[in-house]
Amino acid sequence: MDARVSTSPARARTDVPADPPAGGMPPSVAPGTVRRLGLTLTAGATLWATSIFLYGTTAGGFEGRVGDLTGLAFQFGVFALLTAQARTMATGVTWFARNMLKVEAVLLALASVWSLLHGVLPDAHRDSAWLAALDAFWPLSMLGMFVIGVKLAVAGRWRGPLRWWPLLAESWAVVTVPVFAVFGDDVSRWVGGAHLLVGYAALGALLAWRPGLALPRR
Repeated sequence: MDARVSTSPARARTDVPADPPAGGMPPSVAPGTVRRLGLTLTAGATLWATSIFLYGTTAGGFEGRVGDLTGLAFQFGVFALLTAQARTMATGVTWFARNMLKVEAVLLALASVWSLLHGVLPDAHRDSAWLAALDAFWPLSMLGMFVIGVKLAVAGRWRGPLRWWPLLAESWAVVTVPVFAVFGDDVSRWVGGAHLLVGYAALGALLAWRPGLALPRR
């Protein structure tokens, strides 16, 4: 008896992707999410810059607490920036590139705990040794952001002005800490506040305006 040859088309495989994703991995964040994360960064940076303009960075009493809590708002904004960077793999796809963002998140979380506690605890506890130890994570977290800005620029996964603007924004500590050491708070408050607006606040606005520049190419 003759064997019959089937002429029906082969079934499509559903367990294998049709095309390899561009840029190493597909983006796991939508443009609208990048916009919201960018606006969160802009809001936090603007709040802290306003406090710095009004009260400086060394105020005590009520003004100092406002500085702590607006600083916390800025840190929430930086967490939003880190989220955008992590979900778009802005620093690269290697193990080191991905985990440097996780290390920075830990440093920033510890710095944020200091901001919260220093802003709400009674005066008798604000100068405790254990709280002072947490304060060290403020500059460490900002220096970590500078390292991320350098890595992001080298990786080139964010495009156009978004490739270089994070390096400008995340140089905040590199610029303002030496200015404070040399000229004191009277000068550094204006330099620091202006740098926040030109750097982080503008970066957030750019993410909101052009989120596609942060998404991997397809």
